[in-house]
Order: sequence, then C-alpha cells, then structure tokens
Amino acid sequence: MNIIAKIHTDFPEKFGIPRQPGLVSELKGKIVFVPEYRNPDMIRGLEEFSHIWLIWQFSKNLDEQGNARWSPTVRPPRLGGNTRMGVFATRSPFRPNPLGLSVVAIDRIETDTPEGPVIYVKGADMVDGTPIYDIKPYVAYADAILEAKGGFTESTEYKTLNVIWSDGVCSNISEENLASLEKILSNDPRPHYQNDPDRIYGMSFAGYEVKFKVNGDELTVIKID
Repeated sequence: MNIIAKIHTDFPEKFGIPRQPGLVSELKGKIVFVPEYRNPDMIRGLEEFSHIWLIWQFSKNLDEQGNARWSPTVRPPRLGGNTRMGVFATRSPFRPNPLGLSVVAIDRIETDTPEGPVIYVKGADMVDGTPIYDIKPYVAYADAILEAKGGFTESTEYKTLNVIWSDGVCSNISEENLASLEKILSNDPRPHYQNDPDRIYGMSFAGYEVKFKVNGDELTVIKID
C-alpha cells in the first residue's frame, strides 16, 4: 500500500492522545497529501460531506525493522488495564497489521495551497506526522448502526477526572489550547494500570510541556512550560 498523506496534529508523541476519535472534538488536524497525490481532482465533491474515515498507520508501534509490535491479547483501558482480551476484540494499536481507523469531522478544505489540497479536520486521535493510507467519506445511512452492540464497553463505566489548575499555571497558554487540554486531561491519559498519587506525569501538547498528578478522581496540573 502507498502512503497518500500525513496528518499534522498537536501531539508530538503518543502519551496524552485521546484513546478514541471524537472524544475531544476541538482537537485540530491538518491532512497534507504527499507530492504524487496532490491532485485536487482526487477530493472533488468531498466538501459536501461532514465527516471522513481515515485509514492510517500506527507508526509509533513499529520496531527498528519496521515490523508491527503486537500481542494476541491486550489490556483494554476500559477494563482497568489489568484484564486481557483478544487483540481483535479491541482497538489496541498492538496489532499484526498496524492499521488504525478513525472518523473525523471536516473543518474546511483548501484546494490551492503551496502544499496542494489540504483537509483540515477536528477530533483526530493521531500523533503528528501519522501516515494515512486512505480517506473515505462517512455516510450515515450505512455507517451509523444504532442497534450495534458494544461488547465489554457497555458493561464498563467511562470515567472522567476533575481537572484542577494550580495557581498561575494557565498564564502562558491560549484559551483555545487550554479548553482542549482540559478535555484531554479529563479523559485520563495515564496507563490505567498506574495509580500512584505521588507520581508526576508529563505530556507534550501544542508546543507545551504539561506536568500533572492524579489522586483518585482529581487530576492536578502543577506546571505548564
């Protein structure tokens, strides 16, 4: 398969990225096609759709030879990070073929830029520079299955954290990035098997380095550089 584009996001590394697309709908992404696919005709009519499917590569889960690092069983965060399930019963990135599937909202499309046609999206759950293999329009009449069953996700509660900002910590971050960051942190970016109230976690987002602690249901941001 050929890489057709790469997406640019505010996440230089995996830690902190929402575990599903759309959980933080404000997150912005910019899809730039590689030179051989910078043909505006290829996206003709796409502006009539509100959402698209992206088929992409878990590029951060490859070994030095470019092979996928995977396991037949994984530990889903929704089950607390301790119970194992079959990899094909989850959306884990540790798969035999490192392919991700995400639906994102189209913000706008620009067809005449120095980089060729560019698609701006919202709600992406990908690291900056993630390779994209395909783009397909989301069509509700076929893709939205209201009676679908959700497996173990239906029997587990999706918990969020109460985000507390230490005094003065928000002074050097924009309101837009602050709103997105609060939603990211409320979704608890930690591995779910870690529960050390004294541990200081760090994540990179939109050019900022964010330090925080978690105690019970409260996440306290202690520093933003």
